[in-house]
Amino acid sequence: MLPANAEASNPSDSDTIENVDVYHDSHAETIAGHEEDHAPPGWTVLPFIILLLMIATGPLFYEHFWHKNYPKVAVAFAAMVVLYYLFVLGNTHGPVHALAEYVQFISLLAALYIASGGIMIDIDKKATPMANVILLVTGAVISNLIGTTGASMLLIRPFMRLNKTRLKAYHVIFFIFLVSNIGGSLTPIGDPPLFLGFLKGVPFFWTLEHNIVPWAVAIILLVIVFYWFDSHNKSNYGLSDEEITYSNKIKLVGARNFFWLGLVIASVFLDPNVISWVPAIEYHGQKFSFLRELIMLFVAFLSFKLANKKAIQGNEFSFEPIREVAFIFIGIFGTMMPALELVGGFAASPAGAKLISHNTLYWGTGILSGFLDNAPTYINFLTAALASQGGEITKLNDVVAFANGGVFHDSVLDLKAISIAAVFFGAFTYIGNGPNFMVKSIAEQIGLKMPSFFGYIIRFSIPFLLPLLLVIWLIFFAFI
Repeated sequence: MLPANAEASNPSDSDTIENVDVYHDSHAETIAGHEEDHAPPGWTVLPFIILLLMIATGPLFYEHFWHKNYPKVAVAFAAMVVLYYLFVLGNTHGPVHALAEYVQFISLLAALYIASGGIMIDIDKKATPMANVILLVTGAVISNLIGTTGASMLLIRPFMRLNKTRLKAYHVIFFIFLVSNIGGSLTPIGDPPLFLGFLKGVPFFWTLEHNIVPWAVAIILLVIVFYWFDSHNKSNYGLSDEEITYSNKIKLVGARNFFWLGLVIASVFLDPNVISWVPAIEYHGQKFSFLRELIMLFVAFLSFKLANKKAIQGNEFSFEPIREVAFIFIGIFGTMMPALELVGGFAASPAGAKLISHNTLYWGTGILSGFLDNAPTYINFLTAALASQGGEITKLNDVVAFANGGVFHDSVLDLKAISIAAVFFGAFTYIGNGPNFMVKSIAEQIGLKMPSFFGYIIRFSIPFLLPLLLVIWLIFFAFI
């Protein structure tokens, strides 16, 4: 086992690797013995695969059934897997962790969504490519302060209103790329996977220090592509032949809800693993927060009840987007346990550990983050990366040492690869990150026809996002 003060030690690389190898041999045996009792068989990933296929095909081929029954479908698939874990595998650990992560996930998303829904920003200005670029970059920065969910909910309606005479699907897709995902790479508040990493022990400013250059490169490249697109958009859906006059003013209604947003952000730091006096639920030596989540949900309730009614009406606020996310992600969190466990178990095995490098972590974390939700994928690959060198995700000192470097081999680069991939690839599909689905739902509510699940991937992710992800890998990881 690594010493309690591991983060303070600085052994030579050879000593470190030798000690880690010795530890890993015994640790791998423990993992192997544990997996004999609790590892799920391969076929248990089928509910997850079927659910993903239904999410992709439902709105296309059986829309009425899907919109009416997706809550029942998601809960039913999740229940099948959870019950199998509990009563066949005798594994309570996986479902308890999945439940805790889901509650953390949905509490933060719901609070940010509802609080920001009471703030209406009306930009009475002619839409131009440069105005759109400024708004998107502003959103990418703000997402690090109020989360990708908060920034998305705060700005998606103003962004669509600004472009009301020329709005197309690509506007919303690039908004998802920039504001709902990649923008939030610089702080743990920014995106759920980084928040979970912070809860496990990654220092708060680690992401800002290590992710800012890849973040800047990605933002610049994406806004260049968007600007080209927007410059060629000559659409004009004006309601009359008269020329529209603009006041060039920005109107803010419901500013009081910024106070509620501030409370939600402040509550993020009430982590019982960091602050000892914060009450928690202890399970197998681990502390699970509940005070933070209660505060978030209570703030969400108050922020809606006390919100400015003009802002609520002006935003055409509805609970349907967060309801859809809540049910869809019950299914995802419940059914993806076997997939994550099988991947993580292999990565922690001696054979899998040999394959782990910053390059495989980048592509492995990334690909799964696009389809399995990036928050638990981040944790799973961080767990695997630590386990491959004898560390444990449940030990705070191990996580701190892994983030700071000097104890585990190439750990800083490994964590950077996991962090960048989890956030950036989260934009690859509608289910890669929670805000994606909500932004899509809001856009569809105003009548904008959005691409289907596969249409999003084929028309936008593959031709525009994938080359960016390849460039980021080539610049920051491939040749290091």
